Amino acid sequence: MSRFVSLILSGLLIVSLTACGNSGLFRNRTGKAVEVDNRAPDDKATDAGSFFDLFTGKDDPNVTIGVNKYLWNAALDVLNFLPVEAADPFSGVIVMGWGTPPGSGRSYRATVYIQDPALDARSLKLALVSRSGAAPKDTVRALEDAILTRARQLRIADSKL
Repeated sequence: MSRFVSLILSGLLIVSLTACGNSGLFRNRTGKAVEVDNRAPDDKATDAGSFFDLFTGKDDPNVTIGVNKYLWNAALDVLNFLPVEAADPFSGVIVMGWGTPPGSGRSYRATVYIQDPALDARSLKLALVSRSGAAPKDTVRALEDAILTRARQLRIADSKL
C-alpha cells in the first residue's frame, strides 16, 4: 500500500512541477494576461524564415555547416591511405580506420576534428594512434602541417577560378 501511495505522490509532484513552467504568459498588475517575448534582443530583429529558405543558397556553406571545406578536403587528401569509417560534416569529425602509409611498416588510426570555419591551425585537431599506442608528437605535427598546407593550396586553387 505504501508503494502505491508513494507512486501517486510522485505523480502529483511531477504534474505540479510541470505546471510551474513559463508558458510565455504573465499577469500584469491589473490581472490581464500579457504575452512575453523570451527571445534575445538579437533574435527579435531577424525573422526565422520559412522551410523554402533552406534551398535559396543565400548562406555561405562554410558558415552554415561550421566546418572549413578546405581543411575537410585536405584532411581527406592527406590521410587517403586510411579508410574513412565515419564522417560528420556538421560536427567536423572524421574517424578513420587502420591503415599503413606508403613506405612505412607501421599502421595508424586517426580522428580528425575541425572545430571552426576559419582556415587556421587552431581549427584543426588530429588524434593519431599506432598499434603500440599513441603516435609520436612529431608525426602528428607533420601530418597537421601537411593538412594545413594542402588546405591552403586548395584555397589558392579555388580563388584562381
